[in-house]
Amino acid sequence: MDDLDKELERRGYRFARYADDLLILVKSPRTGERVKASVTRYLTRELKLAVNEQKSRVVKTNDCEFLGFTFRGTKLRWSDQAFADFKHHVRKLTGRSWGVSMAYRLDRLTRYVRGWMNYFGISDYYRPIPEIDSWIRRRIRMCYWKQWRWVRTKVRNLLALGTSKRQVILTAISSKSYWHLSKTLATQTGMTNDWLKSQGLISVRALWMRAHGYT
Repeated sequence: MDDLDKELERRGYRFARYADDLLILVKSPRTGERVKASVTRYLTRELKLAVNEQKSRVVKTNDCEFLGFTFRGTKLRWSDQAFADFKHHVRKLTGRSWGVSMAYRLDRLTRYVRGWMNYFGISDYYRPIPEIDSWIRRRIRMCYWKQWRWVRTKVRNLLALGTSKRQVILTAISSKSYWHLSKTLATQTGMTNDWLKSQGLISVRALWMRAHGYT
């Protein structure tokens, strides 16, 4: 593909390429169609490479996805598919039926989230960041609640974390779902954000702020 880079540079095109993913920037759809046809001919005739016509498109920048990112004007965002994949993987790591210790679970989650943010953290889109953190914290509370299992264990642990006795008992004896109970006053005042952090829960917001130069 180095030959392609040199050819595009020779033609004066503005482009970005990673492996076989290529993005060429032009000023109009008409120019885009012409460049697409010309580059396709070069790839097939000169370099003897096959071009996936279904994935090769001429679109406005805002409708373009490249390496898991989309563009909104001058702003960079992770794509909907990249975010969906992220949530899917986090769900697996925070599944309440996964029979592992919380220490192991949090370690695996930390490594995955840190790696994902090392790549996608350059996204300029801040608005969903606090919601992601809140969602992950709730899932971890759910996992603790499931792991504590017995009413006596739940009562003992939440009392030790400072939750009022009345709230502890009402929540511990409840037959509602783990997911529902993970957002009750008892579980949130016991398993506080600071406590979850002390257990090793990573913060997506902290990683995003660091990536963008905030302290």
